[in-house]
Amino acid sequence: MSFFTMCMLAAGFGMAIGAFGTGIGQGLAVKSAVEGVSRNPGASGKILTTMMIGLAMIESLAIYVLVVCLIILFANPYKDIAVKLAETVAK
Repeated sequence: MSFFTMCMLAAGFGMAIGAFGTGIGQGLAVKSAVEGVSRNPGASGKILTTMMIGLAMIESLAIYVLVVCLIILFANPYKDIAVKLAETVAK
């Protein structure tokens, strides 16, 4: 497998795992917030505010994973080394 194929696979798997993790985390956060509001409707404002802050923190994980995947795909620091190595092996 070539270096670029491995980079594409790594970025794809990384984004899939990151999206899966954030989806599970957000689902659990919303579930807990809804349960909290159903137990104590008077505290819905505080629960909603805390849930929104928590969801923003969880969503930042997906953004960080996206940034790392884009770096792997487009700004890989090992790209030049891999191209030189491939040219050496091809000779």
